[in-house]
Amino acid sequence: MNRIFRQVRYISLRSRSLSGHSEGQQNNLIKLTWKRLKDGNSITTDGWVGMNIMRSAQRAGIELEGSCEGVCACCTCHVILEDDVFDALETPEEIEEDMLDQAFGLKETSRLGCQITLTKEHDGMVVTIPAATRNFYVDGHVPQPH
Repeated sequence: MNRIFRQVRYISLRSRSLSGHSEGQQNNLIKLTWKRLKDGNSITTDGWVGMNIMRSAQRAGIELEGSCEGVCACCTCHVILEDDVFDALETPEEIEEDMLDQAFGLKETSRLGCQITLTKEHDGMVVTIPAATRNFYVDGHVPQPH
């Protein structure tokens, strides 16, 4: 199977399982603290179990771009996680690692927010948002989530 076909198949499967969340499940709320390296500010918001980090950020009004809409085809939802959270996650797929290679401010605990599905164990997690992103679409363009 060639690399492009594998990549498209992977993107299709991952986007179906990680992008959405049903409304009205209040018992599935957790707390997330978002730390922005750009200005040093932190804010705590609700997060939704079963939703990925990128969509939770966007739903809570946190600036986390996601220009590919969560299909692991860019690095604009790059986040930095705490060591213990990072260590508890499954190893990233090769396609995610390839995208992370392009990310601004890459750290040892960097991941793509679109690839991390929130669980109850993430309650209280701190998610650090890098000071900048690399959007290869056009500088300054910030896509709006659908």
